[in-house]
Amino acid sequence: MSKAELHIDGKIIELPVIEGSEGERAINIENLRAETGLITLDPGYANTGSCESSITFINGEEGILHHRGYSIESLADNCSFLEVSYLLVKGHLPNAAELEAFTDSILGHTMLHEDLRLFFRALPKDAHPMAACSAMVSALATFYPDSLDPRNEREVEISIHRLLAKLPTIAAYAYKHSVGQPFMYPDNSLSYVGNFLHLMFANPCEDFEVDPVVEKAIDLLLILHADHEQNCSASTVRLVGSSHANLFAAVSAGINALWGPRHGGANQEVIEMLGAIADEGLTGKQFVDRAKSRDDTSRLMGFGHRVYKNFDPRARIIKKATFDVLERLGVNSRLLEIAVELEELALKDEYFVERNLYPNVDFYSGVIYTAIGTPENMFTPNFAIGRLPGWIAQWLEMHEHRHKIGRPRQIYTGETNRKIQPIAER
Repeated sequence: MSKAELHIDGKIIELPVIEGSEGERAINIENLRAETGLITLDPGYANTGSCESSITFINGEEGILHHRGYSIESLADNCSFLEVSYLLVKGHLPNAAELEAFTDSILGHTMLHEDLRLFFRALPKDAHPMAACSAMVSALATFYPDSLDPRNEREVEISIHRLLAKLPTIAAYAYKHSVGQPFMYPDNSLSYVGNFLHLMFANPCEDFEVDPVVEKAIDLLLILHADHEQNCSASTVRLVGSSHANLFAAVSAGINALWGPRHGGANQEVIEMLGAIADEGLTGKQFVDRAKSRDDTSRLMGFGHRVYKNFDPRARIIKKATFDVLERLGVNSRLLEIAVELEELALKDEYFVERNLYPNVDFYSGVIYTAIGTPENMFTPNFAIGRLPGWIAQWLEMHEHRHKIGRPRQIYTGETNRKIQPIAER
């Protein structure tokens, strides 16, 4: 094993260098404080590995994303979202019998307890669906106290199936509540995604048919969002789970982390940007020039990524699906026209190329959601449904590795040795 040397205060400390299966290398500082009294400082953890993981591999410089050794391109071309969910949670792709049993179990748990349905009535109509989703997922722990032990394999499996089954129902009910429409019961004769579309858009007054092109596109979007290594929400799920909080509690925390506009809310910001450009009657070039100007606050949303310094591989996949959906629906989308123009301009502009600002997965996903009638505040709940199997896999792996409770250190920079003055003298 290679070693790195740290020279500090006249001493030489040897630190092991570990290497991952894809050639990634890291200096193990696990014993640094015990040996030196020092810690490392890495705001935002951009250079800090919090764990070893076998779930997802990303090479941001080359635009590579793999789950359990399979490229995102091959998974998107050959697998359903439930197959990818099984892969992430179980570690291997299911055979026909395994997939059938898994699918039957998930579809058999899609209904919500009637009392949990009543919870929605207590929420304001304008409550954000992410707040509702977080609250309802947390509330599942009160309805299912029989499956909360993170050390009981069977209880964990039950919780996993309940979560995968019920989060689409919860998200759809959050939407229905916000628009004053009646809740639809799940239809377990439909697929996982077909059922979600039914819950979102059906009503008791007329028949609703799931369009297979739309169904395929949403399934694809869920696959592309399924996991993305140690991102903010996945790290949140791991950190909360490290206290041995139950899976419902950890996922509820992950939903709140995803809610932020710098994480899961980015696709909503893209649509808002495209809509603003259309409303102002701007050309793509005019907006790009604004975004480059130091005197303008306009930002080109949906470009650039914390990890990818190349084209986000998911963006290439979803771009084609966007055209397929709009062609199927017969929609002439001004927003899509603007998006294509912005992409073409940015990919040729030295300003954006030099800064590695390539389109990311959020750039086109919102166009699909808008085309099928999904309101902007539901974009992030849809993201959460896709990310759920990744959160579960990260939570499981953290427990399998018997991680200690997460407890980052800090460098204190506050006041020292202050004396309390009598209140009359303050």
